[in-house]
Amino acid sequence: MGEVFDSVLGLILGAILMYWFFSLFRKKRSKEITEHQSTVLLDKIRSVCKLVSVEGDFAEIYHYENTKGSFMSLFKSKKKALIVIKAKAHIGYDLSKLDLKADTETKRIILSHFPQPEVLSIEPDLQFYDIKNGIFNSFSPTDLTQLNQEAKLHIKEKIPESGLMETARKEALQAVLLVEKIVETIGWKLDYSALDISNREKQFIEE
Repeated sequence: MGEVFDSVLGLILGAILMYWFFSLFRKKRSKEITEHQSTVLLDKIRSVCKLVSVEGDFAEIYHYENTKGSFMSLFKSKKKALIVIKAKAHIGYDLSKLDLKADTETKRIILSHFPQPEVLSIEPDLQFYDIKNGIFNSFSPTDLTQLNQEAKLHIKEKIPESGLMETARKEALQAVLLVEKIVETIGWKLDYSALDISNREKQFIEE
């Protein structure tokens, strides 16, 4: 009788031990999958990198003039040109600057900081008019490269007064919604309660 009892007790303890090991393995595996999901999701959001929200067209007239001294500065040679700059400026967000954290227990991605809009790119198109070369000072390929750089800087200085930055800030909500859609693709939720979003904007999100 004692041997039967010991056998039954051994089977029960063995079954409990097996169940405990199985539960522990399943929980560990589930945690590993969840953590892997969060890593993949964060990488997926960061891989979007830059999001263009506003595009602006600029047309500016730029007067270029350069004077160079020759022969120990005894002679001065001047070159000048009238340049029409047509450019496209792209304003948006660098999503790699998002402050994101993953809560694997609740399957939430916590967005605690959203970057300010910035100039992502400027594509200038230069058209030269009234080009005048000096005797010892003429335009070279290096000058064209420099002029392209100066044109970009010139347009960049015009952007703050154009209102493009303010327009991009107003469309930041659309960028948040994009991140939310990416998060929802694997059944997670985006928590952006830390962001300063107006009640009207929150209502728009809920709708």
